[in-house]
Amino acid sequence: MSNVIASGKTVEVAVNKGLAQLGVSQDRVTVNILSQPSKGFLGLIGVREAKVELTLLPEVTPEPVVGTMISSSVSNEAVDGDPYAAAVKFILDVGRSMGLEVEVEVQHTKDATTLHIFGPDLGLMIGRRGQTLDSLQYLANIVANRVSTSYLRIILDAENFRERRKKTLEELADRLAGRVIRSHKEVVLEPMSPQERKVIHAKLQDHKVVKTYSKGEEPNRRVVISLR
Repeated sequence: MSNVIASGKTVEVAVNKGLAQLGVSQDRVTVNILSQPSKGFLGLIGVREAKVELTLLPEVTPEPVVGTMISSSVSNEAVDGDPYAAAVKFILDVGRSMGLEVEVEVQHTKDATTLHIFGPDLGLMIGRRGQTLDSLQYLANIVANRVSTSYLRIILDAENFRERRKKTLEELADRLAGRVIRSHKEVVLEPMSPQERKVIHAKLQDHKVVKTYSKGEEPNRRVVISLR
């Protein structure tokens, strides 16, 4: 499925429904607003919902490369036509605006490209539970895909946060699964990003006693753990 048409009370709600159907984030699609919502006569008759069309951007898999590239500065000339250089320059500029001198290591793999950030005081760029890092990752993807002719998937990491966070979430999943089994009551987790929800689902997908599902709308969508 490469495109969907979705409706909602607002354009935002319609877009979120379409993203849920495609199972992707907004940076993976183009959005065409087919119709704006209207309240109709006296706000009661002829109510029309917003309607949008979401088209999935083509995805390109970066070729594996040997080694990595370290960048402490990137010129505008180097950015021209290079989506990865554009993303690196964005991160470096953000770091300097935060008073941080950082370096970025670009690592290509079969599935994605990871930008590893190195430098002092990276807690500022990671943020609480990685929220700042997630926001920067989202923006870095937008910056890169504005330059690229095909969709690129970029992961942003700092101080190996992604792996440490994944381990923390997997331990949390095991612990809460045990609580559900003991109490026979479902557990609703705090709102998480799609990537973090995926970790919880993957950890418990083969569990013999509990199951997981998500509920709610972005950005307040939550994982629920319950008995099978």
